[in-house]
Amino acid sequence: MSGPARYERHEQPTGGWGSVKSLVRHSLRQQALSSAVGLVRDHNKVGGYMCTSCAWAKPGEPHIAEFCENGAKATFWDLTAKRTTPEFFADHTVTELLGWADYDLENAGRLTHPLRYDAASDKYLPVSWEEAFADIGTRLRAHQPKDVVFYASGRAALEASFMYQLLARLYGNNNLPDSSNMCHETTSVALPQSIGTPVGTVLLEDFAKTDCILSFGQNVGTNSPRLLHNLQEVRERQVPIVVFNPLRERGWEAFINPQRIGQMLTNSPTQIATQYYQPRAGSDIAVMMGMAKALLAWDDEARSIGSERVLDHDFIARHTDGFDAFEARVRQTAWGEIETTSGLSQAALEDAARTYAKANAVIAIYGMGLTQHKLGVDNVQMLVNLLLMRGQIGKPGAGICPVRGHSNVQGQRTVGISEKTKLVPLDRMAERYGFEPPREDGMNTVEACEAILAGTARAFIGLGGNFLRAIPEHELMERTWRDLDLSVQVATKLNRTHLVAARTTYLLPTLVRSEIDEQATGPQIVSSEDSTTCIHASRGKHKPAGNHLLSEPSIIAGIAKAALPPNPKVPWDIWVGDYSLVRDEIEKIFPDNFRAFNQRLDTPGGFPRPIAARHRKWETDTGKANFKLPKALSASFDKGEDPSVLRLMTLRSNDQFNTTIYGYDDRLRGIHGSRMVVMINREDRIRLGITEGGMARLISAAEDGIARSVGGLQLIDYDIPAGTLAAYYPECNPLIPLWQYAEESKTPAAKSVPVRILPE
Repeated sequence: MSGPARYERHEQPTGGWGSVKSLVRHSLRQQALSSAVGLVRDHNKVGGYMCTSCAWAKPGEPHIAEFCENGAKATFWDLTAKRTTPEFFADHTVTELLGWADYDLENAGRLTHPLRYDAASDKYLPVSWEEAFADIGTRLRAHQPKDVVFYASGRAALEASFMYQLLARLYGNNNLPDSSNMCHETTSVALPQSIGTPVGTVLLEDFAKTDCILSFGQNVGTNSPRLLHNLQEVRERQVPIVVFNPLRERGWEAFINPQRIGQMLTNSPTQIATQYYQPRAGSDIAVMMGMAKALLAWDDEARSIGSERVLDHDFIARHTDGFDAFEARVRQTAWGEIETTSGLSQAALEDAARTYAKANAVIAIYGMGLTQHKLGVDNVQMLVNLLLMRGQIGKPGAGICPVRGHSNVQGQRTVGISEKTKLVPLDRMAERYGFEPPREDGMNTVEACEAILAGTARAFIGLGGNFLRAIPEHELMERTWRDLDLSVQVATKLNRTHLVAARTTYLLPTLVRSEIDEQATGPQIVSSEDSTTCIHASRGKHKPAGNHLLSEPSIIAGIAKAALPPNPKVPWDIWVGDYSLVRDEIEKIFPDNFRAFNQRLDTPGGFPRPIAARHRKWETDTGKANFKLPKALSASFDKGEDPSVLRLMTLRSNDQFNTTIYGYDDRLRGIHGSRMVVMINREDRIRLGITEGGMARLISAAEDGIARSVGGLQLIDYDIPAGTLAAYYPECNPLIPLWQYAEESKTPAAKSVPVRILPE
């Protein structure tokens, strides 16, 4: 259990001996030291398994150890020797387990048997797979299709994801929310309007050709550490890296590569960021507006003296639409407003813009620091505007690079897990499988929560994840969840969502990606898509955690056979026996993306999906790349008018991946022993009259009549801009109203939550 937090500024680089010690510690905690050899041999390697943690790209020529600290933790967590058996549940009621911390629940180990909640004893009892499938099928057949939600986390492979979306559509709905709704759905809305694709344009090879990198709202050291290998190589070519992030994160400051013996022995780090700026949370539009304003001024000057222009006017004329209106908006925006909103000076923004202006090939990296705001779509489109001004999309070494989170969250969308019918080839599915797919858009994550709160959604199928911890509005959702008729959770470990029992609740234990998936035709291969749209094969290498586990495709097929009428065109059992046949189906339904799928499966580095914008072909409404006008300089719900209201950013720690908590040490931020902390600017703390190291309560500033607060939080003076707070996700999710989401994408606005802070 956690205790009081200890804070001491972390001065050591990312990586190095700190990472090595962390890996040893976590492997011993999970009694998984024997899997360390497999990490070197198999992790993210051709013929091995793909990491279940982040979705960063895998190189065609992998490093000796093609894994990071967080990826190794995820593997040790998956391959733990600990087990959560029926005997465990016989010893603990659900009410008791609800009092356990997130870490303790998952640290109990792998689930080993299918289970059903028994209200009379308040315990989970073992059940056979046959009984579970039959009862789930009976209950699903009793519901109207529109009343059932089919949720997917980003962990399921392409094969399982394809089968899952087909199950939902054969059942009769497009209610297919997924974890993308909570992170990069904003990207999927913003980029198609701007450049005609819902994904980034950068491939791994572009990092070897770039001569400048811009990064916005992305913490590389915690969220995608393997990217540090590419950034280190970029810096060794003296390429500048310009970072905008409210917190100074060690991953962007210094890195020691554990695979470089010289660096390890001398403790000599590589400096990653060459320029580091800390804007106030929610002010990225103002930052980019300032850079654009500087570029225009310098371009005017170049034109007046007849020197080389700063903007790429030929590209703008041939490939873009809307530049005149955008230019007018930039010229009309005053520097004073930009400085006030961003918290950065004109001189600082001009320094950043100058570095950008000197470069010929620029990659723009971003994460959820852009997407999770009220104007998240505007954030992303403003970054595209900045690239379009200088023709930095559609050429080697340049482009837009959203860094996705979970290992296959992007790939799930590629094979049809989407609530938006326009994104899915329904006519092709109808012809192939002999049914009439539903044509009405389904629910995204926020809409699914709204339907559960309203009582109109009656059943929830969860393909992985910890839904109730990941979403906003915890207290209301947990109360209402208990009224659901059915909750089915496909899982590897116990989490809080499993303990908030619906009227009928099942836990169905599944294999992890690193385990051998033995089916009728032998060990199976699965596949996933990384952040750069490259598709990779994955082969499990380890013995399964128990004899009663089923693979995700097997579980999906079991539910489908029990809930749906037989369809000779959908041979579930044959597909489960040979996943290559599922890949053949994916190729037939999505031929452009998956040409020769099985034949190209083991391509070193993966094979990329074709993205038109990489070749300056713009699949937009205008046939060109579009400059889009931002609605405001601040992307937050907070208008900045009340000094008692601060903007809260929710963050992951170094000992965490999404809602999975590996421990209580956030080594890279120097915070140890507790997750119940708030990072605050010292001047804000003094202004608000709160004692250093004291305890506080955060209260939502939303004025909707609903009380939302999180108490027991220890204050830590931190290097963070005035008016901005930082605290951990998911502990502070209860502060986010369900209606505070990004316009158009409905991604929860977790990176600038308006709150007040009170001493306790």
